[in-house]
Amino acid sequence: MIELSTPTANTHGRVALVTGAARGIGLGIAAWLISEGWQVVLTDLDRARGSKVAKVLGDNAWFIAMDVADESQVALGVAEVLGQFGRLDALVCNAAVADPHNITLESLDLAYWNRVLAVNLSGPMLLAKHCAPYLRAHNGSIVNLASTRAGQSEPDTEAYAASKGGLLALTHALAISLGPEIRVNAVSPGWIDARDPSVRRAEPLADADHAQHPAGRVGTVEDVAAMVAWLLSRNAGFVTGQEFIVDGGMTKKMIYTE
Repeated sequence: MIELSTPTANTHGRVALVTGAARGIGLGIAAWLISEGWQVVLTDLDRARGSKVAKVLGDNAWFIAMDVADESQVALGVAEVLGQFGRLDALVCNAAVADPHNITLESLDLAYWNRVLAVNLSGPMLLAKHCAPYLRAHNGSIVNLASTRAGQSEPDTEAYAASKGGLLALTHALAISLGPEIRVNAVSPGWIDARDPSVRRAEPLADADHAQHPAGRVGTVEDVAAMVAWLLSRNAGFVTGQEFIVDGGMTKKMIYTE
């Protein structure tokens, strides 16, 4: 069962494209933006779930299937958005091969490496390329979803870490290339409990999981969505080329084994 709060109606006419929006952080961002009055186009590889969540989100949600690593699908999807709504004001690049762990480096398959970088890094580039003319027309904004793993790692996370580190570099490069008309920023989440609400209730995290965070808890999709929404707003008009870490303070905490 898909559980979401009921969004409000579109009040300002602005249109956002959110990738990887059928679940987790992407879905949370889409729901938050709709609650603030945006028209949101959700994209995902999962056509069945994407269509379902768009129906739950209401009239201000519209779903299209898209593989962000396929330029022809990106171009077609952006054309569909413009054909349907006539404008584009924001792009949120969230789609990713999200499991940070691969097998050991010695056994890392090149095809897997290439797929992770194609989705996590080339995808945002392709979307920026095809959305830029329309974002420029409305002084729009791009937010890329990176990760704290761009700056710190566990073993066997080479592909994911490299893709997210590259995404941070792509973010500031785009900010310089596309400014001043288009602002581009990145949000790097830490541990976010992005599971469906029913799963979170059935399998709650341990107290120790929350306690290790300086903020006292593991993050939620709403924590990330609130930051993304602010970066897309006119209140962030002087902010571009930056990374915003949403991790409950974990990247500032020294941890030594005793």
